[in-house]
Amino acid sequence: MKVLLVGGGGRENAIGEALVRSGAELYVVSKHRNPGLARLAKGYGLAGETDIKKVIEFAKMWGIELAFIGPETPLEKGIVDSFESEGIPAVGPTKEAAQLETNKAFARSLMEEYEIPGRKLFRVFEDVSEMRSWIDDFGRPVVVKPLGLTGGKGVKVVGYQLQDNEEAKAYAEELIQKDGKVLIEERTDGVEFTFQVFTDGKRVLPMPLAQDYPHAYESDEGPITGGMGSYSCSSHVLPFVPREDYEKALETLKATVEAMRKNGTPYKGILYGQFMLSKDGPVIIEYNARFGDPEAMNVLPLLKTSLLEIAEGIVDGNLGRARFENKATVVKYLAPRGYPLNPIKGVKVQVDEKAITKTGAKLYYASIDENFTLLGSRAIAVVGVADTLEEAEKIAQNAIGHVKGELFYRRDVGTKESVEKRIGLMREFGKEFEPNSC
Repeated sequence: MKVLLVGGGGRENAIGEALVRSGAELYVVSKHRNPGLARLAKGYGLAGETDIKKVIEFAKMWGIELAFIGPETPLEKGIVDSFESEGIPAVGPTKEAAQLETNKAFARSLMEEYEIPGRKLFRVFEDVSEMRSWIDDFGRPVVVKPLGLTGGKGVKVVGYQLQDNEEAKAYAEELIQKDGKVLIEERTDGVEFTFQVFTDGKRVLPMPLAQDYPHAYESDEGPITGGMGSYSCSSHVLPFVPREDYEKALETLKATVEAMRKNGTPYKGILYGQFMLSKDGPVIIEYNARFGDPEAMNVLPLLKTSLLEIAEGIVDGNLGRARFENKATVVKYLAPRGYPLNPIKGVKVQVDEKAITKTGAKLYYASIDENFTLLGSRAIAVVGVADTLEEAEKIAQNAIGHVKGELFYRRDVGTKESVEKRIGLMREFGKEFEPNSC
């Protein structure tokens, strides 16, 4: 089957590899030529992922039978609707359904209307004085969020949590002046985790849990990035997530898919729940309408079921099963120096792929071109896969030594110390549990 993959990041490199492994004839369209995808693809078109007209032109030229959408920005622009209007099925939600990610007010209102578990108290404000009065009356720490996409990067993104509500009011006012609206939520303390599922609009198939490291620097310091790495465990849960909380989080995602169906906006594709595990259970921080990046690189190398078969099940509405190996994974991302605030660009790096292969690590390319020139965002990911987390972390760490250039990474991703820190945080928040093995 001829499959078109839209997007050229590390997430898409992992998706493309899994599709080819499933027997797909792969074609790719992205804004730069990803060296990893270029080797996998039979055809490669250069275009912006949101240039839907151009993407469709490539699809028609190649006789594409199925499209797989990687990033969120083309979903927001309605790329799935455009493919479907051309008679080409696509893996991903429609523009309306993608609002779960692209419109946070839509997502929160859906959770409230259908009483989806794990919801938070929220308000959307257009008036500055009304917003300030509400925060004063609320009297507890709040979270201030833009309503639309933020790309998971920068200092004041998605979960901009503030102890000082005067600072919160100032930031909220800034967003109202810029965007016309702002979302204010109650703050929930805990530890975050990622739960990704496949869904055909009715059935929901879970993937192994993962945990991202969003801060740029070690010890969870520095600005928020798109994610400097992540890990998953052989048990498919995380050490600090009790089984009952895993089931509650899965129920939230199942209830969300059912609510979308009842709402007349059926959701098909990959649904990613970013959860905060509080002492009272899992709470939804946000939904994403696609695979996580880097979390796709944790789960796809473990997928034993054909991704092509899953993709066909999603678009046909008859999703079967998804089986994963019981192994641990660690993803470590290398990013240009200065990322995310002032990354260097246009500098070449050296990658000894043969040496990396000998370490047993997997290698995925992201914001780097076919000449191995840095483009300004996260550039290269190495992935260790092993029976234990400790082994997986060592494999990933050993691979990094074979990449040379103006790059940095977080050495602590997936280490025993960092995982124990998260277990300790949950206990500080008052959660009583016996840690799962990893």
